[in-house]
Amino acid sequence: MALAELKSAIPDYAKDLRLNLGSVIGNSELPQQQLWGTVLACAIAARSPRVLRELEPEAKANLKPEAYTAAKSAAAVMAMNNVFYRTRHLLSDPEYGTLRAGLRMNVIGNPGVEKVDFELWSLAVSAVNGCGQCLDSHEQVLRKAGVDRETVQEAFKIAAVIQAVATTLDAEAVIAE
Repeated sequence: MALAELKSAIPDYAKDLRLNLGSVIGNSELPQQQLWGTVLACAIAARSPRVLRELEPEAKANLKPEAYTAAKSAAAVMAMNNVFYRTRHLLSDPEYGTLRAGLRMNVIGNPGVEKVDFELWSLAVSAVNGCGQCLDSHEQVLRKAGVDRETVQEAFKIAAVIQAVATTLDAEAVIAE
């Protein structure tokens, strides 16, 4: 089991991450598709080859092909959107906010899975990438669709843990060189 291998690779000084990784994946109340789509999208967004290599096979095994593709699509489109919208937000000139983005984002309108699932994955990737404008936008869509705060928090909790595991393991790999 790749998850077990990933957990065992986490050093003792970060044992809280080991426990949290097991908890956010093993004890999640999210439906399987939401859980594993969030895990996959966040593993991609975390940019850690090791974390992606360990988590992707389990995500693929737990997702239908269309959900697997949609989770990867959420990571891809949000990689672009998070940079664009975060930058536009951070610039002191508010006129950038009035300009047309001019970026293709068709997958958001037709992701191939339930809109709520795709929005949840997009929110989690936005948490990894630190885009407040995208976080607000996706959270509002989710809440208007009837998703409770606990579910939204579960998604960004998964994002936080996967990002922390990626950071820790990547740092350990560099230190070991």
